[in-house]
Amino acid sequence: MQYSIGIEYALHCLTYLIHLPKGTSIGIKDLAAFQGVSETYLSKAFTKLKKAGIVHSIPGSKGGYRLAKAPEDITFLDVVEAIEGTQPHFVCTEIRQSCIILQDKEEPSDLFKAPCAIRQVMVEAEQKMKEHLRSKTLSWLNDNLQAQLPQHLLQAGSEWFEAAMSRR
Repeated sequence: MQYSIGIEYALHCLTYLIHLPKGTSIGIKDLAAFQGVSETYLSKAFTKLKKAGIVHSIPGSKGGYRLAKAPEDITFLDVVEAIEGTQPHFVCTEIRQSCIILQDKEEPSDLFKAPCAIRQVMVEAEQKMKEHLRSKTLSWLNDNLQAQLPQHLLQAGSEWFEAAMSRR
């Protein structure tokens, strides 16, 4: 299983929205420029985040995006499901019923009543992963970044976004 890069783009960019002054927004162009990512791709991700209620879109030339919820109420799972969808990662097609040694045989109908063991393992693994993603929030990510990044880089980032907003 591999997630699209849109999740990484979204999570990084959402952390910048945490620090926006109240009543302001930042445009996709600025977010993409700051992060060094594709504006088109980031725009598609943010359209999905908006549809999921994670961000608000502010129209107009001075518009952009801001968080629609508090950072502690936005989980990694929210972002993953907004970008990737909610379909299960594994779909059991019951190929065990197509085994050549069972063809043209009259096996007891209860042979396949027991759940497929492969399906059980895969569903359980996905549930555990979702639980973990649900336990990590945007606020948690921001706290970790604030603790890991040197203060001068945090300050430089804040100043960059302030300048970007004043240019609009």
